[in-house]
Amino acid sequence: MRSSESGLPIQPVYGPEALEGWDPRAKLGQPGEYPFTRGVYATMYTGRPWTMRQYAGFGTAVESNRRYHQLIEAGTMGLSVAFDLPTQMGYDSDDPIAHGEVGKVGVAIDSIEDMRVLFDGIPLDQVSTSMTINAPAALLLLLYQLVGEEQGVPSTKLTGTIQNDVLKEYIARGTYIYPPKQSLRLISDIFKYCKTEIPKWNTISISGYHMAEAGATPAQEIAFTLANGIEYVRAAIESGLDVDEFAPRLSFFFVARTTLLEEVAKFRAARRIWARIMKERFGAKNPKSQMLRFHTQTAGVQLTAQQPEVNLIRVAVQALAAVLGGTQSLHTNSYDEAIALPTEKAARLALRTQQVLAFETDVTATVDPFAGSYAIESMTDELEAAIWELIDKVEDLGGAVAAIEKGFQKTEIEKSAYQIAQQIDSGERVVVGVNKYTLDEEEPYEPLRVDPAIEAQQVERLARLRKERDNDAVQRALDALRRAAQGTDNVLYPMKEALAAKATVGEVCNALRDVWGVYTPPDSF
Repeated sequence: MRSSESGLPIQPVYGPEALEGWDPRAKLGQPGEYPFTRGVYATMYTGRPWTMRQYAGFGTAVESNRRYHQLIEAGTMGLSVAFDLPTQMGYDSDDPIAHGEVGKVGVAIDSIEDMRVLFDGIPLDQVSTSMTINAPAALLLLLYQLVGEEQGVPSTKLTGTIQNDVLKEYIARGTYIYPPKQSLRLISDIFKYCKTEIPKWNTISISGYHMAEAGATPAQEIAFTLANGIEYVRAAIESGLDVDEFAPRLSFFFVARTTLLEEVAKFRAARRIWARIMKERFGAKNPKSQMLRFHTQTAGVQLTAQQPEVNLIRVAVQALAAVLGGTQSLHTNSYDEAIALPTEKAARLALRTQQVLAFETDVTATVDPFAGSYAIESMTDELEAAIWELIDKVEDLGGAVAAIEKGFQKTEIEKSAYQIAQQIDSGERVVVGVNKYTLDEEEPYEPLRVDPAIEAQQVERLARLRKERDNDAVQRALDALRRAAQGTDNVLYPMKEALAAKATVGEVCNALRDVWGVYTPPDSF
């Protein structure tokens, strides 16, 4: 008998006996109604399709801006910004630690001047922007707000998402800066700030995607993500917020793998569990607080450098799993991403994949087409039980932060990753083009390469910025930020003043490092 990615048995045939005692009225409800198993909106895609995003950013703000305009012309419905590693870690491009990484895996943003260029010619009241940024999320959001204000766009009209999920960085990805306690304080400050200043903004995208890329099973991906969500909700409530004041702006970010049936069941189980958590554990009364709204990205870890065109098929299957699972927005990976940054043609083909699903198939004609399927409903129930078991283990350890400090989630994911690697090496798990159906010689491919000269360009821009700005005003603003960080005032207000005075991303992050310190993972002691 075959097993699922989460290690659960997949029956050769499913029938009514698989759902013995199953009450569809209690388990399912209607689309748009608690517990939202069938989708968070009553009409889902019959009204309009999901938001089609393409994750993009590389080199300088000029180059990334050009790509954004190309994507908008190709029909994308929302932008999704990739930042380079120094920006993600809160360092400027001229910091010695940034050498060799400027603009490599995303766009380099050092100051308001770069943010201005990044969104040149893009009306921020007409586009929804997602920013994949975590430890410095507050800074990038404030820079976006400042650019919007320069365009004459009221902050009340800005829409989009910051990832802002630092707990998963401790578990699976590593772009953290501050210790967990201070990171949670910063996230709570963002919740409070956006409630007043940017009310339509999604203040966090609680992410399982990176855990899945690190090797997490579907059950682990959902369990550890929702456990992090519980921790964020607790922190916000402890900071004085009412659950229904901030919970409607929470969002999630998951992967879609090629194992289509389990992925559909995973998304349905996740909605049901989160609805119960919010209603029963936290007493949320607003239905929007109980909804698990999520963005999906197709599984980059499943793409191969060998026979890269085969990735087009993988991405199409993964995207279909996300759509059948009820995602609210979707990014489809380009077929060449296992080799290098995607070319313009590859990015356009990835977007076309979504457009074919939305406009040439019938999957948008009905809500939750798999509802009532013996296989899907049974797999949803089994996954739900496995996810609850892992959530309970995290809670028994004292919650997500305590479990992180004990290394629980990281260890569990590493075990799963090792098992997958063994299965691929032995041939038990088939990867087309890698361990089966291989070619003697790969066809040549010319990847997109980032010009190494951009680092020097960014360094020059920073030198000019520091020479021309009012440095006394910058220091006063940074001192005000340090005082707020030492006390209990919301740090986003002095942070905005510093950024408006042309303080750099690195300078603002360093001001907080001075007060809060940096996180050192337990396994590096």
